[in-house]
Amino acid sequence: MRHGKAGKKFGRTPSHRKAMFRNMVTSLLKHERIVTTEVKAKEIGRLTEKMITLGKRGDLHARRQAVAFIRSNEVVKRLFSEYAQRYASREGGYTRVLKLEPRAGDNAPMALVELVDRPITESKEKKESKPKKESKAQSTKTKEKKEDAIKAEKKESKPKKASVKKTAEKEDAEAKPKKKSAAKKEKTKEKE
Repeated sequence: MRHGKAGKKFGRTPSHRKAMFRNMVTSLLKHERIVTTEVKAKEIGRLTEKMITLGKRGDLHARRQAVAFIRSNEVVKRLFSEYAQRYASREGGYTRVLKLEPRAGDNAPMALVELVDRPITESKEKKESKPKKESKAQSTKTKEKKEDAIKAEKKESKPKKASVKKTAEKEDAEAKPKKKSAAKKEKTKEKE
């Protein structure tokens, strides 16, 4: 019987299992949320809570234990500064596991593991891609402004074309002798 042996084996050797957990806990503390299988998520949550407890303790021995487990020195610094302050008043329950849809390939139950009380911030890309909602009055005004701008551009472009035609006609008239223009006037009078 497995008395006093907590945790799943995941069909891996102990060294592989430990390396996997170290990587996943480091990723969770770095990104504050990750998606993985449901069983792994529960194990990662358990180990992450131990690391945050070390961060709250804050002494030298706790820091050395965290450095021995977590793969990134930047994440360790963040653990002992940011996370220790964030969870100072909370006694456990630093992670949350939310179930997701099964994975498409093998139908494995998936879950989202995230740290609780994390600040909600939207990335700059999402802010830029989201168009601001306008009221109907504002949207009609903006449409009118766009239409006015298009009309103004058309008006500006038309006189340029007309001026080009007029200058071309003037050049043609100057090149032609005046007698022909008088002859044309006579012909038009006869037709009338």
